[in-house]
Amino acid sequence: MASPATRNIGRLSEIAQVAVRHGFGYFFERHRLTDLFPWVNRDGSEETPSDRGRRLREMLDELGPTFVKFGQLLSTRPDIVPPDIVVELQKLQDDVRPIPFADVERVIREELGVTIEQAFLEFDQQPTAAASIGQVHHALLPNGERVAVKVQRPNAPRQIESDIALLFQAARLAKERVRALDFIDAEQVVDEFARSIRSELDYRAEARNAEAFRRNFAGREDVKIPRVYWTYTRERLLVLELLEGTQLADLDTEALTPAERRDLAYRIAETWMAMIFRHGFFHGDPHPANIFVLDGGAAIGLVDFGQVGKLTDDDMSKLTRLFIDATNERVDLLPRRLAELGVRYPRDREEEFGEELREVYYRYYGVSLAEIDPLQVIREAFEVIYRLNLRLPTRFVMLDKAIATLASVGTELYPDFNVFEVAKPYARNLMLERFSPERVLSRARKESSELARIAATLPHQVHDVLEELRDGQIDVGFVHKGLDDFMHKVDVAFNRLVVALIVVGGLIGSSLIGIFATHGPFVFGVNFLSFIGFLLSGALGVWLLWGVIRSGRL
Repeated sequence: MASPATRNIGRLSEIAQVAVRHGFGYFFERHRLTDLFPWVNRDGSEETPSDRGRRLREMLDELGPTFVKFGQLLSTRPDIVPPDIVVELQKLQDDVRPIPFADVERVIREELGVTIEQAFLEFDQQPTAAASIGQVHHALLPNGERVAVKVQRPNAPRQIESDIALLFQAARLAKERVRALDFIDAEQVVDEFARSIRSELDYRAEARNAEAFRRNFAGREDVKIPRVYWTYTRERLLVLELLEGTQLADLDTEALTPAERRDLAYRIAETWMAMIFRHGFFHGDPHPANIFVLDGGAAIGLVDFGQVGKLTDDDMSKLTRLFIDATNERVDLLPRRLAELGVRYPRDREEEFGEELREVYYRYYGVSLAEIDPLQVIREAFEVIYRLNLRLPTRFVMLDKAIATLASVGTELYPDFNVFEVAKPYARNLMLERFSPERVLSRARKESSELARIAATLPHQVHDVLEELRDGQIDVGFVHKGLDDFMHKVDVAFNRLVVALIVVGGLIGSSLIGIFATHGPFVFGVNFLSFIGFLLSGALGVWLLWGVIRSGRL
């Protein structure tokens, strides 16, 4: 069996060869990486390919599931990826070859401890969907209920961990060699991706997400969340209620009237607005394959709960203020609202940031989406983010992606769809609710309780600080600006004073020797020791005088 190091070298070679085949050989040349990949045939002569986004997407697609997932993550990071590449990476989809049915049987047997025939009355061998981590089959339970069974690929964890290790190596290499990437922390990006994809490997986490959504929409007749069958659900196996409907991706929109398309688009948008503004817990991937149309369009169903976003109560308040300012044309407040949400930008470019926002805002405000290209809007927003080197908070990256995807889905159904029209009443109602007497009283009670707790612990904290101060466990340090320069000048003055004292002492000592010495050798009528003393004192005195003259402080 090949060692991990040997497998890594082989995989690195494969990645390098695929990169060069897709026109990225110039990258290895430019960043002095050819010494690490001597086996690479360096035929990528084009320095800045105009279609680099497409080439990168095709390269990641060829490298396999982990890299497809990584590309999908990068497509949500316009703060670190150029706009043309972001647009292309958004086209990456988990479209992979299904695993053999024998592997499906083996995983079910290992997870449930029974054969597939014992666990299910019927089980469709042909999967209805295949993704990078698992695939979905329809089945019939012994109680007669039809379910969707999501089975994980047998080698998925090992392959993903191997590729994550390679991505970390690539991130460290980029940090050392690629100066153009100094503005980002490549290892942090890989770490974010590793945590995200590892969480998707445990289907029990996805099942818990599904249960949370089901509780949140328990009172809604127009939103259907499938029930989790916990008896059958394991780490590599997820069994959900089967939604009897049509995937939005397969819906024949031409057969619907404009009114029906509009109702469907707004129903989907209202569902996500409820998740964001009411629940603070939202589905992070609202693309058409994850949305089902049920009961002839009277309801929608949701699937695939691996990617979810969470917002705190404070986050939702800040988002509400941002939406209200945006819908009421208070553009000057938008930079401040974004800063409150954690968007970081260079302070010296704050005015430029405001001008960029104002220009984009007024270019599209009040215009129906039928008159503009949604992708162009996304490109322009990404260009602002990338050009100004903005830093987006990780918790809002998925929210940005969800809203952008939602807008795209809405315009596909109904060209005049505007997501802000749906968001505005939700945001306004939420703000009214937050400042209602009941909410204000509740918040005041909560904050009063917190203040009382702090006041109760304050005497103990003061006592602890005083004890540490008494025992010498607290060190107090002072930083004085310009103190180092001052101390240097004092040091120079003190040294000169010492030299001057030595000169004066040498002159006095030599004079005394010359007066009282009656024996010994003489030079020019002066005792030899007295002559040497005068000579050394004179030399030190001349050196000191020269140093004072050079300093300009005579």
